[in-house]
Amino acid sequence: MAADGLVVPGVGAFAACMAGLRDVEGGRVIDRRLAGGRPVLGICVGMQILFAEGIEHGVHTEGCGQWPGLVERLDAPVLPHMGWNTVLAPPDSVLFAGVGQDERFYFVHSYAARSLPLGAAPYMTAPLITWATHGVPFVAAVENGPLMATQFHPEKSGDTGAKLLSNWLRTLT
Repeated sequence: MAADGLVVPGVGAFAACMAGLRDVEGGRVIDRRLAGGRPVLGICVGMQILFAEGIEHGVHTEGCGQWPGLVERLDAPVLPHMGWNTVLAPPDSVLFAGVGQDERFYFVHSYAARSLPLGAAPYMTAPLITWATHGVPFVAAVENGPLMATQFHPEKSGDTGAKLLSNWLRTLT
């Protein structure tokens, strides 16, 4: 709880990641940090579990519920989506400040949130949503106050990913 920032990594499947998080009361830690305005960064499945629900191989798993919405299989000709892709970030993004529109990020996933239904949570400040496309448009990153997340792996995205991580580090207090 005293850490300047919390990174929620994710490797593997939504259900397994949530099981591991529940084992260490990670959802409670995330809730408490966010209630105190303390920064949290989700990466890959670590972003996915921040949504309300995930469906993989027909298994529905409750997520942390920080954002409404569903993580589901992408509808694309080739899965997993593995490799470099551009993103479309909003102009006032903190994470993507100083990152050019033609820069690429490294993705490796078959599941993603394809929308963020804001009407489901009227108490929530509208987040900034960054989009990418692989077969269909999907949420590539979300910024909502102290809660930020990326579907891609900034740590595997070279200098561009390092810039994004540097931008996040500047949000730490």
